[in-house]
Amino acid sequence: MENNNHGHLETSKADKAVWLMKCPTLVSRSFKTQEEPSRPVAKVILSIDPLLSNDDNELPQFTMELLGPDCGNAPKSYSMDISKDFIPMSVFSESPQGKLAVEGKILNKFDMRPHDENIENYGKLCRERTNKYMTKSRQTQFINNDTGSHMRPMPGMMITSVISDRRRQPAKASEMKRTRRDRGEMEEIMFKLFERQSNWTLRQLVQETDQPEVCFFIHLPAYCMDALFFLSFVLSLSHFILISQR
Repeated sequence: MENNNHGHLETSKADKAVWLMKCPTLVSRSFKTQEEPSRPVAKVILSIDPLLSNDDNELPQFTMELLGPDCGNAPKSYSMDISKDFIPMSVFSESPQGKLAVEGKILNKFDMRPHDENIENYGKLCRERTNKYMTKSRQTQFINNDTGSHMRPMPGMMITSVISDRRRQPAKASEMKRTRRDRGEMEEIMFKLFERQSNWTLRQLVQETDQPEVCFFIHLPAYCMDALFFLSFVLSLSHFILISQR
């Protein structure tokens, strides 16, 4: 800065009161696109309640109304909330020639928000903006290789696609997480299965009982012992009945 301006800083406007305003992007864009720079872009309305005494800590109410042309659902009126947590600052500017100057001292800091009267239109504007960004715009792309060879399926492409489709298939209900049954319920199910038929494979038993494989194989010896005990009891009982009949 000292090399460009020889250490000179214009301070004639250092004591001028300036407002720092945080405004939406829509408002700042409308300020920058004014055709006539000298034309007013907005007006600020100060609302004062005459019934309030000077001792009240109520802050004054500021409202800004844009003077530019209507922009669809864009709000025209904004509430200006005064920030209480404010650190004194100054505003600096730099001319195209590189000259630095102090434009003033910031007196108040404001946060702009759409006025309650325009909140419905502002909601419509937000929805329109969201839909605009979510909608994918069509793009035209030029293909250098116009022979069409890249559009024909190459050998092995169909097999790969079939394999990938098989991998994407969701798991069946039988392959989902199974609920573990208690021993008494499992014994009853096993007896009913062997009453239906005498020969079963282990895979068929797992599917019929709908149990986790690890849990089923851990308790399988106990089921077999119970079945053998029951079978021996039945044989002994039948032998006793035959002897009694004789």
